[in-house]
Amino acid sequence: MSVQAKMETGTLTVSASPHIRCDESIAKIMWTVNAALAPAALFSVYHFGLPALTTMVICIVAAVGTEYLIQKWQGKEVTVSDGSAFLTGLLLAMNVPATLPWYMPLLGSIVAIAIAKHTMGGLGYNIFNPALIGRAFMLASWPVAMTTWPAMPSKVDGVTSATPLGILKLQGYEKLVQVFGDRPELYKALFLGLRSGSMGETSALLILLGGLYLIYRGYINWQVPAAMIGTVAVLTWAFGGSSGLFTGDPLVHMISGGLMLGAFFMATDMVTIPITLKGQIVFAVGAGVLTVLIRLLGGYPEGVCYAILLMNSVTPLIDRLIKPVKYGARR
Repeated sequence: MSVQAKMETGTLTVSASPHIRCDESIAKIMWTVNAALAPAALFSVYHFGLPALTTMVICIVAAVGTEYLIQKWQGKEVTVSDGSAFLTGLLLAMNVPATLPWYMPLLGSIVAIAIAKHTMGGLGYNIFNPALIGRAFMLASWPVAMTTWPAMPSKVDGVTSATPLGILKLQGYEKLVQVFGDRPELYKALFLGLRSGSMGETSALLILLGGLYLIYRGYINWQVPAAMIGTVAVLTWAFGGSSGLFTGDPLVHMISGGLMLGAFFMATDMVTIPITLKGQIVFAVGAGVLTVLIRLLGGYPEGVCYAILLMNSVTPLIDRLIKPVKYGARR
């Protein structure tokens, strides 16, 4: 059919420039991220058993169900098939202990979707990462349950329910090495995921592989996780011993806690991160600095969640100060 015929029949669609053809979609991106996170999630189920699977299913079903009900109530198109609510539920599950009572992940997922996402206008409009808001709500509401960890299947004695960062914070580096036997065993346990903690504190190796796959697909910039993890490494190496305990082992800080998960899967969130690459690097460095401040000087042994949320709050300011160059203009 000629262009003139298409115009006469009304089948020719003309949109504003630039005219870019792309086969990417929200659903394709979201389900790819879900797939990249799946190996680490499955390993957490293997590591922690049926309670991990139960918590994960509750988080995902509650997140998807909440989004469905809200969109139905608002008379909007139901978009749960795009995988974004599924991803929020999965990320929330990866940020909590496996043995929580059922109502806690249920309410956490409802808060993540209903308050952090849809009160802001839905997908693409939320200021804060919904999964991290859900986790922050749960930590404020049930601090004891959220910091009670299932024992790790190892030869460790009375401190088996403590996370590596918790041991590091309260008892020092030498005790942490002693718990795992020696430094090589410590690094092996942290890298492979043979330790206690949240479901996302499992295999750093599988999270790294999932993140590298997203970089390969072009969905995230490698500079963001590199800047965040690198900042944590440099600062813990430089200032880790300032508290009187030798905690300045950067490798332990890099592969402990939720740093790998946060750097690859949450700090890179397309909605809550700055637009420009320079802005994203500033964001990542800031998140790394805050993580170290909380870990070394704060009351909590972990700080990734609050570090990313605090940087989410300054994303608009970063975008205002670091603007992309207009097409055709000189720098």
